Amino acid sequence: MRVCGREFNRGLIARIAATVQAEPSLSRRALSRRVCEWLQWRAANGKLKEVSCRKALLALHRCGLIPLPAAEESCFGRSGGKAPTDGLREAPPLWCTLEELGEIRIVAVSSRYSRSSQIWNALLERFHYLGKGPLCGAQMRYLVESARHGWVGALAFSAALWRLKARDTYIGWTEAARRAHLHRVVCNSRFLILPCVHVPHLASHVLSRCLARLGADWTARYGYAPVLAETFVDPGRFSGTCYRAANWRRVGQTVARSTPYPNGKVAEGPKDIYVYPMGRHWQRVLCEEPTVPLCSTPRPEAPADWTEAEFGTVPLFDERLTHRLCTLAADFFAQPGALVPQASKGSPAKTKAAYRFFKNPNVDMRTLLRPHLESTIERLRSRPVILAVQDTTTLNYTAHPPEGVGPINTTKDKAVGLLLHDTMAFTPEGTPLGLLNVQCWARDPAQAGKRHRRKELPIEEKESVKWLVSYRAVAEVQRLCADTVLVSVGDREADIYDLFHEAAQAPGNPRLLVRAERTRQRQVEQGALWQRMRGEPVAGVLEVRVPRRGSRPARTARLQVRFAQVVLRAPKDRKLQPVPVWAVYAREVGHGAAVKEPIDWMLLTTVKTESFPEACERLTWYSRRWGIEVYHRTVKSGCRIEDRRLDDVHSLEACLAIDLVVAWRVYWLTMVGREAPDSPCTQLLSEDEWRVLSAWATGTIADTPPRAQEVTRWIGKLGGWLPRGKHDHPGTTCMWRGLVHVPDLVHGYMLALRVHGIRDGP
Repeated sequence: MRVCGREFNRGLIARIAATVQAEPSLSRRALSRRVCEWLQWRAANGKLKEVSCRKALLALHRCGLIPLPAAEESCFGRSGGKAPTDGLREAPPLWCTLEELGEIRIVAVSSRYSRSSQIWNALLERFHYLGKGPLCGAQMRYLVESARHGWVGALAFSAALWRLKARDTYIGWTEAARRAHLHRVVCNSRFLILPCVHVPHLASHVLSRCLARLGADWTARYGYAPVLAETFVDPGRFSGTCYRAANWRRVGQTVARSTPYPNGKVAEGPKDIYVYPMGRHWQRVLCEEPTVPLCSTPRPEAPADWTEAEFGTVPLFDERLTHRLCTLAADFFAQPGALVPQASKGSPAKTKAAYRFFKNPNVDMRTLLRPHLESTIERLRSRPVILAVQDTTTLNYTAHPPEGVGPINTTKDKAVGLLLHDTMAFTPEGTPLGLLNVQCWARDPAQAGKRHRRKELPIEEKESVKWLVSYRAVAEVQRLCADTVLVSVGDREADIYDLFHEAAQAPGNPRLLVRAERTRQRQVEQGALWQRMRGEPVAGVLEVRVPRRGSRPARTARLQVRFAQVVLRAPKDRKLQPVPVWAVYAREVGHGAAVKEPIDWMLLTTVKTESFPEACERLTWYSRRWGIEVYHRTVKSGCRIEDRRLDDVHSLEACLAIDLVVAWRVYWLTMVGREAPDSPCTQLLSEDEWRVLSAWATGTIADTPPRAQEVTRWIGKLGGWLPRGKHDHPGTTCMWRGLVHVPDLVHGYMLALRVHGIRDGP
């Protein structure tokens, strides 16, 4: 579980409990210091975050997870000596100008045991309606002294409020950015000018002077500088004139809740909220998204089901949102292709909750897909070779366009929608392990018709940059999987020189396998690429099975295979170095006149290819690229993402993120029965599901889990699959159709058990 921003797994909790049991005399402070050292939990100034750790340990103790030693008497309530109040009781009224006060000194309170701290406490206790505190979190306190009249005021800055709607809206940060940068916001929690002091402009002058030095003082004490200050003004007591005079901005009011806070206090009414930016780029600093390395978040130790394994660590920072996400994923998988109300089983509450989830500003595609991406990395680490296939497809919403979509085809047909470019990890046998990168965007209608300028624009301003973005994402995964060779696979659209140039920059980069586009007229050191490869001797003949497609019948094609190492030349308008690659040329021979499009593949790869078997392996790898086409068909036809009725692109992308994972799950379920037919089905279905399926298929309830191949065939038969041979297997279409019926079978089974009194409920 995550407490106070840190992950406390079972092993760490057990270690803490064992330490307390072995050392019963250990104090809570000593225990917190030890836990901080275990976790390397330190503040920006290098000091251990003992207070945060003690809060976390107390939370674990209250949950019953760990015992804690008895609390010692706190020293925070000790005064440290009698406060010097002489001269404060009988101070006469002071009426003068700011110049007549003489030099104004801002004195920082260095320690709670110092004399200045005693004076600060005495002033606040006597003259401020809120008293001296306590103040929350990191803090700085100041005294204001006149060279001629002594102490005239006091201030304090402390930690900002955890959540404040008007302030957060004004800043415009996301939930992740707020949690990462909230410490850069400080609260002016106390401000006092002695009631006997009547000096015009003194308050605004003091505020300006304090804010001018607060950044340096805060950095010296805590190791970082605040960039925004906030404060609250009770409109029933004050008008906030001094803050406005000091250039503070009013951004709204607090919500005065009628119920007590957890500490028992009750709000006294709404307060005006003022903020003061302490730098030119304060908003950019606060809104910067935190960089969290991949796989740095601990995975679920014992996930309850596949939804928790794929979405359980989503960084939404709200357990309710995480639970809703897992519920939606389970509902979408139980009924692939069902619209939201149907997937919610007609429940108005669940339907409304789903739409509210999609509209939540903290819910976006990148956030939702991150835990699935990390799960994918865990799955591919045990594989020697992974094919990272990337491709683009369009999502057409012309019939019911949500707000924010753009053109997807030509300017004549007026079709609108989104473009989706994703990268799927496949085993060499064709089993999908999960997504590695997803890019989704809407074209700007104002940018239509810029094709004629494509050669003038840098690649960063073209849609072709999607191939580089995907490759860089695969490169990041490659750095985390040192024992796995990742090969980025692309079709003819990926034949761009920038991609080959980037792949050649470092030896540790992922490999590249791209089919060359003939119209690009690639040049190598000896001339044109196609002419060069036709001059190579035939290394062998490879027979491949070409499946049926539309009206084209299935056939066995005989391919003449040639291969050689070549050096690609950069285009004439690009000042880039030549890139050495291997070319594999496969050309179909002996085909009849009925074959209108014989196979003619020119593959370019950075994987060393020095023999005929290796050349055949490269051709097999490229043939797996068809898997992403099957995946896109599953997303569109199986999950019916183009039929989603959502009002805006933000909601649509959030829904698409769930559908993408559901479509992968359907595809993976289809293929795992082929690659690992004898594995138990427990990783595919729950116990109730495989027991009910076995009863439906065989007439008897199985006592032990059936094989994976058996259950996938049973599901396929539910979806209309007819086996036509011993080596025939159901496809994704029959699988998603069959999966729709499984929940109904299980529900009927559970109801029957309930009716007969065998179980308490479904």
